[in-house]
Amino acid sequence: MATTIINPPRDPNTLANYNNWRTVHTSTALDILFDQQKLQGSVTHSLESITDGESDEILLDSSHIQIHSVKADGKQVKWELMDRLEPYGSPLKIKLGRTVKLNEKVEVHIDLETTALCTALQWLTPAQTSNKKHPYMFSQCQAIHARSIFPCQDTPDVKATYDFTIKSPLPVIASGIGAGENPTAPSPDGSSQIYKFHQGVPIPSYLFALASGDIATAKIGPRSVVATGPDELRACQWELEADTERYLQAAESLIFPYAWGQYNVLVLPPSFPYGGMENPIFTFATPTVISGDRQNVDVIAHELSHSWSGNLVSNASWEHFWLNEGWTTYLERRIQAAVHGGDQWRDFSAIIGWKALSDSIEQFGEQHEFTKLVIDLKGKDPDDAFSSIPYEKGFNFLYYIEKLITKPQFDKFIPHYFETWRGKSLDSYDFKTTLLDFFKDDAEVSAKLAEIDWDVWFYKPGFPPRPNFDTSLVDVAYRLADRWEKLTSANGKEVGWVSDFSPSRSDIAGWSANQVVVFLERVLAFDKPLPAEHASRMGDVYDLKDTHNVEVSSRYYQIAMRSGASGVKTLVAKLLGEVGRMKFVRPLYRGLMKLDYELAVQTFEKNKDFYHPICRGLVAKDLFGSKEESKKE
Repeated sequence: MATTIINPPRDPNTLANYNNWRTVHTSTALDILFDQQKLQGSVTHSLESITDGESDEILLDSSHIQIHSVKADGKQVKWELMDRLEPYGSPLKIKLGRTVKLNEKVEVHIDLETTALCTALQWLTPAQTSNKKHPYMFSQCQAIHARSIFPCQDTPDVKATYDFTIKSPLPVIASGIGAGENPTAPSPDGSSQIYKFHQGVPIPSYLFALASGDIATAKIGPRSVVATGPDELRACQWELEADTERYLQAAESLIFPYAWGQYNVLVLPPSFPYGGMENPIFTFATPTVISGDRQNVDVIAHELSHSWSGNLVSNASWEHFWLNEGWTTYLERRIQAAVHGGDQWRDFSAIIGWKALSDSIEQFGEQHEFTKLVIDLKGKDPDDAFSSIPYEKGFNFLYYIEKLITKPQFDKFIPHYFETWRGKSLDSYDFKTTLLDFFKDDAEVSAKLAEIDWDVWFYKPGFPPRPNFDTSLVDVAYRLADRWEKLTSANGKEVGWVSDFSPSRSDIAGWSANQVVVFLERVLAFDKPLPAEHASRMGDVYDLKDTHNVEVSSRYYQIAMRSGASGVKTLVAKLLGEVGRMKFVRPLYRGLMKLDYELAVQTFEKNKDFYHPICRGLVAKDLFGSKEESKKE
């Protein structure tokens, strides 16, 4: 087989020759076969030549796909799957048999099916869903997994419009606007029904998204619905209906009107192991957002912000991922400030983010390539570089520029930036040029921008300069934690309540859930655990034991288990049967293993079919890889 591949100029993580061709429209016709856990059907790409007579072949990214036939302009053509190059797959070479003129279009039709090695699709058994009646399927194509569903130019530097024609016995959600005649309930006899969607705003391949299962919908705003399991619908509606439109309006006032028509949220089954994904039209969200107190819905502010940053204006390659996530985190926090009433809320979120940044830098090491803002991904898997660094280091860069030139000046630039790059992709150097050009006629601002050391910001590993954040909302949490720490004597013996502190519910009156989280994380970081009676009282006094907010309860349970408070064991075991998000599941199992290893094993055996395969495998490794070593973690 031939192995010569033409690499495009900007994205090192694709094998497609998109420097010769650009996809302008993609149509998918796919059958969701739950019993075989695969998609079967076809994809049709309309590709436009961007060179004149330089190429007689098309290279598309492909990974673990079974291809049955390929046609170009309705005629069978020669094709081959080239040698696999990890981690990028086996590119599909299509021989046209002729050279093509500049701007000429070719329509490529591919019959295919996915395989068991597909990395983009997750298939859940009925046991992994909330009502345990029907199977479920959802996709996750970021960063380079769309190529395992169908051959494509799998790079964020190429954007196309999409049409979806999907057959399934269960309701379907896609990253497009659904046709009015789409069915809204499972087929009563189990036969497949046809669902159609259209995405008229060009999107990169990583934003192609599908989900199918027992899904119902309810309105959460004038242009928004929530989709989820029928049993959870009312709770999800209540959680999201108060803030979704407020977030939209705050974002529009900062940038410009929302471009996608609808903004909807798909709350995935409880076994969903991740946080969320900003698929257009339908954000795919973790069910732990639904906490019963509307305290975790700021996650939606982040995913909504992607409607401008990432989805409308995209990083040209994953080496410049901060342009997606740094901008989105910046916008999310501006929305928080607008909705909650002040920059202290933005800075509070940024302080929490700095902790996440510190954890990621510590994990990689301060000199690691992946701690830079602009990273080198040649020959590497973008998933390996994923961390909070592009989010938080990117945010801090934009925050630094805003403070440098003043917020009113930066606010003039925000809509200009997103309008200039609307529907396009860019890299960090384009961002720099756009910023400097916008202010070139303003001598005062240009002089301030001249102070930026671009090479240091782009290429220096490790921490950026820490801004002078407003700490008022975090200081109160730290002060309360300090008072609890005094309850443990120097030699570790239990002591009575100190004279100047008697815990009471009023200690956290008026706090947000995030302030409680900051307090609990501070307690978790104590050199010595709280005495068991103190940990138990903390849970009773602050109502931490029965809260539906998993961000809060999971951290409290870790404190209680660390203290040896055996009364919390049943609560932990119960939660582990209700939540499958790895962020919570793995730390809780590790704590339970140390407190009661046999109960941890029993809990896992009872719930293992509920967990996502990735989660199930990692927990099993924690539990059974080495019992003695696990206890030391």
